[in-house]
Formats: sequence, C-alpha cells, structure tokens
Amino acid sequence: MAKLNQEDILAYLEEATILELNELVKAIEEKFDVTAAAPVAVAAVAADAENAGPSEVTVTLTDVGATKVKVIKVVREITGLGLVDAKGICDKTPSVIKENVSPEEAEDIKAKLMEAGATVEVK
Repeated sequence: MAKLNQEDILAYLEEATILELNELVKAIEEKFDVTAAAPVAVAAVAADAENAGPSEVTVTLTDVGATKVKVIKVVREITGLGLVDAKGICDKTPSVIKENVSPEEAEDIKAKLMEAGATVEVK
C-alpha cells in the first residue's frame, strides 16, 4: 500500500461529503480508541460563560428626578404602556421597568432614562 502524504489526505477531505467525513471520524474513533469530542474546549467555554456575567438582567427605576414628565415619556416608549400606567410606575419608585433583558438592552434603557433625568439600577 502506498503511503499517503498530507496533501493527498487534505484533497480527499475537501472532496468528501459530510456523511463520508462522519464515517471517517467514527472509524478513527474505533480504530484508535479515541473520541473526537473536545472536553477541554467545552470546559473553557463553560468557564468563559461563568466569567461573562449574567445573561439576563432587570432594570429598576429608583428615582424619577426633577423632570418627571420626560421620564414618564421614556417609560411609555420603553414599555409600550399607556400614559396612566407609565405615570403609575414613575409614582411608585422603586419600580421594575423591564425584567429578563440582555445586558446590552438594559444599558440602552438605562441611558435613555438617565438622559431624561431618572436614576436607574441594573441588576
């Protein structure tokens, strides 16, 4: 049997179908008693996810500030509530504005409310 070089192997891999590649991986696993899974990479991804922080946060209005009308308008825009409901949220601080949102969306909401003069907490 002729010995294959690296270029021959790569040429075969480029032309092989997914099914053929899947069968090749299974054959290699059986022949050499190994697994194609990468447990180290999975552990690294899990560690990165833990260090990344929360994936969902809650935005809470803690104080309306001096420009209550502006804050009510922003709360209406963010929540889609009517004027009376938005005013009720602003009157009863601390009030949850949005729950289970991405940290990016929470920062956007926080910026809008702070620009209107409110004090906001993201947890």
